[in-house]
Amino acid sequence: MTVAALRAEGFDVVCVWEKLSPLASDSEILDYAHREDRTILTQDLDFSMLIALSGRDRPSLVTLRLSESEPRSVASKFLQAIRPLEQKLAEGFAVTIEDQAVRLRKLPFR
Repeated sequence: MTVAALRAEGFDVVCVWEKLSPLASDSEILDYAHREDRTILTQDLDFSMLIALSGRDRPSLVTLRLSESEPRSVASKFLQAIRPLEQKLAEGFAVTIEDQAVRLRKLPFR
C-alpha cells in the first residue's frame, strides 16, 4: 500500500478512511484536509476542480497521473518528485506528478 510505503519513509500520512467514513464525499475530504492542514494525495481529478471552485489557497494537492500503479513504484515516483517541493506544498500549491513531468500551480487558482 502506498500509505505504508510513505510512512516508512517518514511522511506523516493519513489514509482518509482512518479519519472519515468510507462514504465521505470529496468535499468532506477537502474540508478535513483544510481543517487539519494536510496535503491531499490522490489520483482523483475531481479534487482540482473542487479546490478551484473553493477559491482556497489550502489544502495543497498532489495528483498522481502515473502509468504504474504498484504501491512501491508509486511511492518511489512520489518521493523523487516531492522532496524538492515540500516548501511549495506548505505555501499552497497544486502539484501534478506524471511519468515524465511534474507540474506546479499556485493556489488559489486564478
